[in-house]
Amino acid sequence: MTSTESTARPYSAFPVRIGVQVQPQHAEYADIRRTVAAAEEIGVDVAFNWDHFYPLSGEPDGLHFEAWTMLAAWAEATERVEIGALVTCNSYRNPDLLADMARTVDHISDGRLILGIGSGWFQRDYDEYGYEFGTAGGRLDALGEALPRIEQRWTKLNPKPTRDIPVLIGGGGEKKTLKLVAQHANIWHGFGDAETIAHKHDVLDGHCKTIGRDPGEIERSAGVGDKTPEELGKSLLDVGTRLFTISTSGPDYDLGLVRDWVAWRDEVNGQV
Repeated sequence: MTSTESTARPYSAFPVRIGVQVQPQHAEYADIRRTVAAAEEIGVDVAFNWDHFYPLSGEPDGLHFEAWTMLAAWAEATERVEIGALVTCNSYRNPDLLADMARTVDHISDGRLILGIGSGWFQRDYDEYGYEFGTAGGRLDALGEALPRIEQRWTKLNPKPTRDIPVLIGGGGEKKTLKLVAQHANIWHGFGDAETIAHKHDVLDGHCKTIGRDPGEIERSAGVGDKTPEELGKSLLDVGTRLFTISTSGPDYDLGLVRDWVAWRDEVNGQV
């Protein structure tokens, strides 16, 4: 990157990292565990699941597992890779309890947890498990109330977390979500092409300026779905994205694309 690019987007100083979202659907847990182990062996930086109670694609009542009990198991089953949910639904757990759960998985993993969190959106989860779905605005307001409680609870726990647990906030809402990112997050995760992502970065940078925070403190993350590095890598890299996450679903969990992105990461980072 040029010095001009680095100055304009200070978060470009982060190294490129690769994540994989191992979607916990349509597979037995043994297959999920093997996939996470294989992803770590390939060299991914972060292994994510998601926080839902039913599949989001394919057979609606297909095989599915809960996120946070799974993360505790991943903490024991892996050694190097960071782990987290992409993303935890704020509505499903009391914020103080979630903070304690995160602290516990942080310790089990020797400091490898990322707390990914968002406001929630999948209505079937809410209806089936008895949570009030409400409105999108109301769920975002609840997230805004929860984040300080989580941060405060971490200061009260004994033992405390092993590190300042990184907070990843997912979502692209410009008035509320990105403002919460500026206030609380270490990582922002979004979706879209380079033009869309660049616009969201600019909005987030504006929120950071308003509250006096350095936007270079916030790592920029994007989901790349089933796109190749040739299709999406350089364009997102040029607008400041540094954490690229590939998604894979059961029952087969094809990691071929993950290998391609890891090789691209090593090439890009080798040029810095």
